[in-house]
Amino acid sequence: MTTLLAKNATMVVTMDGERRELQNAGLFARDGFIEQVAPTDQLPTSADTVLDLRGQIMLPGLVNCHHHLDQVLARNVPAAQNINLFRWLKVLYTIWSQRTPEASRTATIIGLAELALSGCTTAFDHTYIFKNGCKLDDQIHAARELGMRFMASRGSMSLGESKGGLPPDSCVETEEAILTDSLRLIQQYHNPDPGSMVQIVLAPCSPFSVTADLMRESASLARERGVRLHTHLCETLDEERYTLEHFRMRPVEYLETLGWIGNDVWYAHAVHVNDSEIALFAQRGTGVCHCPSSNMRLASGIAPVKKYLEHGVKVGFGVDGSSSNDASNLLIETREAMLLARLKMGLWPPEGPMTLLPTSDPLRDKEWMTAREALEIATRGGAQVLGRSDIGSLEPGKCADFFTLDLNTINYAGALSDPVAAVVFCAPQRAHYTVVGGRLVVDRGEIATLDIVPVIEEHNRHAARLVAGQAAI
Repeated sequence: MTTLLAKNATMVVTMDGERRELQNAGLFARDGFIEQVAPTDQLPTSADTVLDLRGQIMLPGLVNCHHHLDQVLARNVPAAQNINLFRWLKVLYTIWSQRTPEASRTATIIGLAELALSGCTTAFDHTYIFKNGCKLDDQIHAARELGMRFMASRGSMSLGESKGGLPPDSCVETEEAILTDSLRLIQQYHNPDPGSMVQIVLAPCSPFSVTADLMRESASLARERGVRLHTHLCETLDEERYTLEHFRMRPVEYLETLGWIGNDVWYAHAVHVNDSEIALFAQRGTGVCHCPSSNMRLASGIAPVKKYLEHGVKVGFGVDGSSSNDASNLLIETREAMLLARLKMGLWPPEGPMTLLPTSDPLRDKEWMTAREALEIATRGGAQVLGRSDIGSLEPGKCADFFTLDLNTINYAGALSDPVAAVVFCAPQRAHYTVVGGRLVVDRGEIATLDIVPVIEEHNRHAARLVAGQAAI
């Protein structure tokens, strides 16, 4: 039995059912689960691990709902800096396909460590190129080294260029191999219990990289085995043109014919959707992961996040891959999501006249995304998208997953009239502590579970080799 006491926080943002914000407070946890969240004078006075949080704000661990950790090997590639999604993929498929199990290990540790330093405690990853000797096991073991809560997807691509897909044939697998390995991974690693550190998700990559048969078979296997489903959808207008040309349907309509709209499904991006499709997501309980940095970097568009929330669609945030974001910082995504939603307010429909936002209009006040709303999406919202009721808030029975930020820094100077909002409005900073299941992963701003310096050095060697190999092609 191990216990943890975190006390004296200037503010505790619980995100519980009442959205309580407690002053001079903390929590007590036993064996990785929270037993009490309360003012400090109401908490036990001792524990195996004691954290004094004076001058800090405590929040639930952030939940990352979409990433491609192996892309940390190919950040900032010159040939992919100024192009949109389909052209960007053509440049990078060959780099990603040359990774090794050793490179996948360092990429996973680096990406998850960067997330942890931004306050993230649970991360989903979407890996879909395995025709190179790599296995999902490589990433699962790496996540265990770091100590992050990991939702790992057995992604897939089966529709190569020769059959009308976008990826090169050298990057795709046979569907028999994909389904066989998917079943193996579920049987070997998936743990549905509260507090689980590893869960498996089945994630065919996209409508332009897998067949309809693989989508159906993956959904059938996932539902038979009780795991969730994920894919990219409606990220760009190129994708919409692709499905209209090949299937004579919009992307959402096409996925509906495959049984891919349900409460066990969530999509990455979902930028280009109409009102009836949003209503369908809400009706079926389908979730959406908003990736603001990636959408801006690739000029994909602005997802209708506020409209999703108004309709009751489950929404979380994702950093997306580090080849389309170049960072794995979920606090940055939280801030940019709030700002991008406000930018969308000020835009006018291209088919209509320009309209200026009035100085005061109570009817439009609900359209503003607030800092607290953004934080709720990053915590409770992400947990709902991933189908997890054991994370996302600080309350008894939930996992002891939280992070803290030092309020006495340059970042927050002059902003402490509302420290909760300052977390989003002000420039993001490193977590002071990040705790996963009652265990310190970040301790006073540094990774605590392993020596990160040699991992960075090895990772840079792997990355240099891959990018050099692409340049020689």
